[in-house]
Amino acid sequence: MAEAADFTGTTPSPARRWLRRTGALAVSLPLLASAVLASAPTAQAEAAGSGPRSSAPQGVPQASAAKGVVDVSLDTLTPTAPDENDTLTVRGTVTNTGKRTITDGQVDLLVGRALHTRSSLDAADRRTKHVPGVDGVPVGGKYVQEVEQLAPGRTQDFSISVPVKELDLGSDGVYQLGVTLTGQTPTQRYDQVLGIERAFLPWQPKGSDAKTKTTFLWPLISSTHLTAETGSNEQQTRVFEDDSLAKEIGPGGRLQQMLALGTSLDVTWVIDPDLLASVHAMADGYRIKDGSKTVAGKNRAVAGQWLTDLQKAVQGKTVVALPFADPDLASLAHRGKNVSGSLSHLKDATDVAALTVESTLHVKPVTDFAWPAEGAIDPSIVDVATSAGADTVITRNDSLRETGGLPYTPSAPRPIGGGTTAVVADARLSKVFQGDLTRAESSTLAVQEFLAQSLMITLQDPGEPRSIVVAPQRMPSNSQAQSMAKAIQTVQEGRWTDTQDLTAAAKAKPDPGATTRVPSGRSYPGHLRKQELDVAAFELVQSTQRKLDDFSTILTDPDRVVTPFGRAIDRGMSTSWRGRATEGDAFRRGVERHLADLMRSVQLIDKSDAQLSGRSATIPVTVKNNLVQGVDNLRLRLTSTKPKRLKIGDEAYGEQTVKLAGERSQTLKFDTNANANGIVDVEAQLITEDGSPYGDKVRFRVQVNEVTPTVMLVIAGGLLLLVLAGFRMYQQRKRVTARQAAEEAAADAAGADAAATDAGEDAGPSEGESADVTRAPEPEQPSDLTPDTAAESTDPSGTGERVDR
Repeated sequence: MAEAADFTGTTPSPARRWLRRTGALAVSLPLLASAVLASAPTAQAEAAGSGPRSSAPQGVPQASAAKGVVDVSLDTLTPTAPDENDTLTVRGTVTNTGKRTITDGQVDLLVGRALHTRSSLDAADRRTKHVPGVDGVPVGGKYVQEVEQLAPGRTQDFSISVPVKELDLGSDGVYQLGVTLTGQTPTQRYDQVLGIERAFLPWQPKGSDAKTKTTFLWPLISSTHLTAETGSNEQQTRVFEDDSLAKEIGPGGRLQQMLALGTSLDVTWVIDPDLLASVHAMADGYRIKDGSKTVAGKNRAVAGQWLTDLQKAVQGKTVVALPFADPDLASLAHRGKNVSGSLSHLKDATDVAALTVESTLHVKPVTDFAWPAEGAIDPSIVDVATSAGADTVITRNDSLRETGGLPYTPSAPRPIGGGTTAVVADARLSKVFQGDLTRAESSTLAVQEFLAQSLMITLQDPGEPRSIVVAPQRMPSNSQAQSMAKAIQTVQEGRWTDTQDLTAAAKAKPDPGATTRVPSGRSYPGHLRKQELDVAAFELVQSTQRKLDDFSTILTDPDRVVTPFGRAIDRGMSTSWRGRATEGDAFRRGVERHLADLMRSVQLIDKSDAQLSGRSATIPVTVKNNLVQGVDNLRLRLTSTKPKRLKIGDEAYGEQTVKLAGERSQTLKFDTNANANGIVDVEAQLITEDGSPYGDKVRFRVQVNEVTPTVMLVIAGGLLLLVLAGFRMYQQRKRVTARQAAEEAAADAAGADAAATDAGEDAGPSEGESADVTRAPEPEQPSDLTPDTAAESTDPSGTGERVDR
């Protein structure tokens, strides 16, 4: 927003306003001349981008500020670089931000003097107040717009069109163009400038003989969207943190606009392969995290269309592929290199980049460019950037500053030693589209400043064509991209510059007077250093990498894990985490946590304490694999902590090979030998082929007994049964012997009775005498024992009983 300004004077009659303005301009002419003399710098002091910028002219009476009176907004200026047959149209608004009504107002166009140096452009851009004469003279006549009354808080549009021939522009150059509102207030009944806005008007109606070669980088870079999680299906459906990428590539999204705009521009595409991999994963079908679960994504078609459009847009164009996930080179140089193994990720990310771009876009990318954050470099950054194979570093001239006092902006390429070339982008041109450009006024002023700076580079030394590079912010917003495209379209007309790609710019002839010394580490900007990843971030990255290395060695299909996790590790070092330390740490910890969960899918089953009887026994240990793929190259080691008491086989430990299909369990049995009774702690541990432990140990206790109490009881019981059986046999034999003796005695008695009877019969009984005969009882037979089962019942069975027949 322009600050309002006014100057004092006497109250005139409204009818003579035009005459008073003309008189005021006449009075200001001497002041204008003195201002020109005071502000004219020497050529040597105005080397582009070097030396102090000139300040506002001294000795010119600057009008007193009337802050908050009127805000003049210059929303459109067309054409942006007119020629002599064009009509210049300026549109915008004037807003009364004061507390008093403005009357007798008039919007005027002011054309100032031509500017011939970049530092004079900077000085004019810094000026906020109206300076009579310095800000130019009104075009006047019919090329004004009346504003009869403007109440506080009210806004009125204006539109002024004037043939360029009426502007009375002179030689080629950049002219100041001002829009003012002149009017009166109830307390100041005289004409005064109540508000002003300025812009630059580049003027070169005919083409230059020696045009500047200009390279525009058009970055397609986004933040991290993919997680390390994948589905268990054959396609390994990828899981996204959210669906924000679909918004970026969808209709009206930032990346959709970058693609649509870039298609018609002569630019060098600078692409992060991670973006291509993410969009490709989305096009194949994807899922989105939703708390503890995932849901299906709904933008496959959007992703597929964006990729198709990009493939068409880059055909025949130069595509520069950054290392995968755009790693933060400065963070690696300043902090990551202190963590062993961190730099190896940069080489892997570079190798993957070429494969990703070529397979997705079907073009062969250029991979020998490195682009540190905001182009800031020091020797350590250059060393890291070139360690992965890049031989060209993209920097800016606010980092590699000019120290030779050149009166012009030198060409971009600089040899900085060791076979490395620094492509030095112009800082003014690269940074002009930063900031909020959503308002039409901000966009218009940015476009005009870009064109003015571009033309001024050519005018600095028109006999010596140079090569200039423009490296904007990594992730331009929609409004920034639209403003950039508008400026590039104007430059592409070719009046003072020709476009070329980045590879041609890097190969251009270096300027012998340009600075080639890389600034020291002390010169690295403090605000950028504060945004870097810390050492803990790289330590976590390396810890995750070591776990991934161990895990991959046991898998039958390691690519299903190595690829998604390897790329996720690369994303953990991305430049996009600058200024987002909390989010970056959460992402890296999430990757490590998910990998740990997968590793726990192959584990030992907890085992309870056991008892071993005898001198030898078997101990079973179970391994479970919950992965969808098999595991191999893994061994199970069972170790006795007291091998003198209990040996595993014939040693202190035993090992067996583990080979498991997906979603299976396996029980391995280890033979043991006991030498003494007692308690022994036993450890079970999975180990990889190189002897590294895998997963957690399982510990349990073993009670060793050569002859256990249970066995003693069994033996004692057996002996007791033998004794009882012997005693029973003894009793049975004793009873049989007794029966036999009784039978023999009875037989003897029977024989004696028979003999006596025979003798009596021979003698005959005496008359009247009776004879009593006593019979011995029949002997009991051994088989006549009491039955040991009850008599079978002949009653019918009860209801529901099963009857066995």
